[in-house]
Amino acid sequence: MESFRRIADVILLLVALVAFWQGLYWFVGEVGISSPWETVLHALELLGQPQFWPHVRESLHAFAYSLVLAWIGGVAIGVWLGAHRLSGDVAEPILVALYSLPKVTLYPLILLVFGLGMPAKVAFGAIHGIFPVMIFTLNAVKNIKPVYLKTARSMNLSPGQAATTILIPATLPEVVTGLRVGFSLTLLGVLIGEMFASQRGLGFIIINAIGLDYVPRMMAVTLMLFVFAALANAGLLALDRHLHKRV
Repeated sequence: MESFRRIADVILLLVALVAFWQGLYWFVGEVGISSPWETVLHALELLGQPQFWPHVRESLHAFAYSLVLAWIGGVAIGVWLGAHRLSGDVAEPILVALYSLPKVTLYPLILLVFGLGMPAKVAFGAIHGIFPVMIFTLNAVKNIKPVYLKTARSMNLSPGQAATTILIPATLPEVVTGLRVGFSLTLLGVLIGEMFASQRGLGFIIINAIGLDYVPRMMAVTLMLFVFAALANAGLLALDRHLHKRV
């Protein structure tokens, strides 16, 4: 019964979004937005074009590299800062300030260091995603209940045993939340990087369509990205909720 309600809620939400989209199209017109039906047809047309798929692969490669760097780097640094309480207390407000800083301001520096192309996009995506992962991981490690650590010491567990039996299960739900947030921001960073300095990728297609005032193409690529991000986040959110229920 509960799963049926969730499916019904999702369907109602989708219907509401499409209705809002159609109403916005009637209000704004073809100059600013394309209709849902036209957007879906153009998206299917793009998917049938061989020259479109190299752009998809370019974006996926850049996103995959950025996500690996953001997730692994964020978790590693977050664990280290959380384990050293003084370092974590000093670093946390700095990380929060950097997290809130518009990353576009760093793009000239990234271009200077990495140049144009894939390295700059990867760096820009990783910079967007690594900070929430670090912050959530830091807080997860720092806020472990002291009784867990006392239990590990009283049972004479080795560092490896304590990590696998106590530390990882205790911190994993919060870490997964950070990974979920980092996923979305990494994707955003890669797309922004492709918009600013790239001749390939989905971000380049969007900014090129904006420049040519080709609204259906801009909307079609945006719709594809929305579907991809929504499905991926739905899976990560389901894992997140499952882990939090087990705590």
